[in-house]
Amino acid sequence: MYYPYHTYADHLSRGEQDQQQVLKLLFSGIQSKAAAVDFYSRMAGLAPDEEHRSNLVRIAEDEREQWQQLTGLYTSMTGAEPMYNVQQVPFYSYLEGLQRGYESELESYEHYRLGTLLTSNPAIYETLLNACMGDWEHADCLNHLKSSLESRMDFGPEPFAVNIDDATLQNNNFRTALWTGQHLQVTLMSIGVGEDIGLENHPNLDQFLRIEQGRGVVQMGDDPNNLNFQRNVEEDFAIVIPAGKWHNLTNTGNEPLKLYSIYAPPQHPKGTVHKTKADAMAAEEAEHGRKYFGSFWG
Repeated sequence: MYYPYHTYADHLSRGEQDQQQVLKLLFSGIQSKAAAVDFYSRMAGLAPDEEHRSNLVRIAEDEREQWQQLTGLYTSMTGAEPMYNVQQVPFYSYLEGLQRGYESELESYEHYRLGTLLTSNPAIYETLLNACMGDWEHADCLNHLKSSLESRMDFGPEPFAVNIDDATLQNNNFRTALWTGQHLQVTLMSIGVGEDIGLENHPNLDQFLRIEQGRGVVQMGDDPNNLNFQRNVEEDFAIVIPAGKWHNLTNTGNEPLKLYSIYAPPQHPKGTVHKTKADAMAAEEAEHGRKYFGSFWG
């Protein structure tokens, strides 16, 4: 029979429509859980400490278990395994990944909560309820991790291990102190296009820089008016600045110049975060009484 003004769904019973909705919900849930396993596994690889890593590994394992339950339920209802591609969720920094995961878990919580209202089947209801409660727990955990990270960006002087390439590339602040100890400090830097660090001199410390992204020019010398050492630098270049040398590094490329710096001994207060060069200039003046005169620190 031909129904010109009605859809196929109009002629299904309410129970059949609910079952179709449940199957659709299960299928989208399977896809999102598979993506979540991949996402949290990658996040765990970037975790700054054992607390973060262990929590993300646990969440990944929970998501895998929920994925298996949803897949088993879908297969038992349809007689066929779901076919799909795993979509890799992008993130550009570890902190952004925590926020993205938190928001996603809240969305999934609501997704499965509404799903429990569509069925009276005990097995389906229990599976969706477990997924719902699990996602709420994950959101709470991710929010805690995000808060703890925002309040403690400097991980010194405790033992610490990190993928320094990833940490450097993910940093978008002009300067972030990553680890500060008694004798050494590691900071991350992101210098905007056309910007520079500012001509400066550290009389009592040596400094090491390594470029992870972009290109620039480094200048050094004994006199701020005669920087007789000049080199073009780019990704994978290391720069060693002896104590007492005037120096500057300028971004000459078309993307942020990203690098990490090692000071021995430390140069900046523990926990230093300068979002912009202007913030760094204000902090230097407040902390050391030094002023920036447009091209050099005085």
